Amino acid sequence: MEGKVGNGTRPREKTTTAGGGGGARRPRRSRVKGLGLRSSTSSGAQPSTVGVSPTPAVVAKEGVVSSNFREQDAAYFHAYSHLGVHEEMIKDRARTDAYRDAICFHADAIRDKVVVDVGCGTGILSIFCAFAGARKVYAVEASSISVQAKEVVKANSLSDIITVVHGRVEEVEIEEEEGVDVIVSEWMGYALLYESMFSSVINARDRWLKPGGLMLPSYATLYMAPITNSLKYAQSIDFWRNVYGIDMSAMLPLAKQISFEEPCIETIMAENVLSWPVVIKHIDCNKVTMRELDAVYSEFCVSSMMKASLHGFALWFDVSFGPRSPAAMAAPTTNNPTKETAAADMQSDSSSMDSSTTLSGGGGDEARGFKVSIRQKEKNPRDECIILSTAPEDPPTHWAQTILYVYDPIEVEQDQLISGSIALSKSRENPRFLNIHLEYTSGNRHCVKESVMQ
Repeated sequence: MEGKVGNGTRPREKTTTAGGGGGARRPRRSRVKGLGLRSSTSSGAQPSTVGVSPTPAVVAKEGVVSSNFREQDAAYFHAYSHLGVHEEMIKDRARTDAYRDAICFHADAIRDKVVVDVGCGTGILSIFCAFAGARKVYAVEASSISVQAKEVVKANSLSDIITVVHGRVEEVEIEEEEGVDVIVSEWMGYALLYESMFSSVINARDRWLKPGGLMLPSYATLYMAPITNSLKYAQSIDFWRNVYGIDMSAMLPLAKQISFEEPCIETIMAENVLSWPVVIKHIDCNKVTMRELDAVYSEFCVSSMMKASLHGFALWFDVSFGPRSPAAMAAPTTNNPTKETAAADMQSDSSSMDSSTTLSGGGGDEARGFKVSIRQKEKNPRDECIILSTAPEDPPTHWAQTILYVYDPIEVEQDQLISGSIALSKSRENPRFLNIHLEYTSGNRHCVKESVMQ
């Protein structure tokens, strides 16, 4: 049975077996980081939470921005005015290095060109673009951190190149009648689509990007795989079975609600993953439309690589920053990968090698030079690009992985099939929230789990 999500009905999971079924409604819980995001690591440690009243659903007329949405957006941008948010992102070396490397990698496309940085934050990506030789950079930022971004630009003597524009990208104007050559943005949220920031990037692309212009990143892919995590269950659930010799198993239903009602942001290991991942959504940043991302649906069928307990499903993503040049795109290839080998190629770094190049930007000022590590695939030069991955087998990032825990684990055998479907959609309450509807079947168990990332 299916329940509504994101319009007043709380997330829940229903399970049916050959013997019957049942279900329970789950109360909502706030998370941290301004939008209510709750995060932890695979150790199971959970930060304290503070309750938040759900915002009533609002239906606005076409072309009209509701006052309620503006209030929600104001709260969203206020969260990004806190320095700690930007500190966490900048200290994420996998993230920041990938963007720096990609900007350097595409220096030929940036040099003497006009760039828009959507959601510039402290301005670090805009400065990387200036170092790469951009003629003009418009750094658009809707939060009050734009005040400090202007000071950072000034302190680095880049005010003649970088213009910080305060405001929502949908509402600001830039002085480039012929359009811009490059759009750069770090728009990805948990499970790739949370926060819906990419809608703003699409708006900037459709308004300003010249035909054939460069989008950084260029492609994004969302993956999912079933996982096992006995340690999480032992610490959060099984703990209640025996507390100082006292039987507290009556707490188990509540413990499951508290721990698993909403998606968890955790870092897991490759050893936790039960099968090869499936692609939920592949995005071409140059072509995708806003409507295409309003709702994403995918079916899956995988086989477990081991005998284990199925504790949930993990979502993660990677983004790639395109080929190095049109010549690299046109380079001949000697192999024609099948769907299977292409999927395996995406999951393996065994065919990659690192090389290094140095770039001096800012009008030849050697002090502004920085190094770049270029990921190159040996098998196919057309695939040469920079990739930022949040997969469990790659270095951890602040995105970690998004885990959809099931309330009751399923014991699976090696090669046992796990199938189902997942739907991700914008919440009616707040377009920056993400509704998740997951159905999965294995053995004689069929389950439906609904939740909201808020």
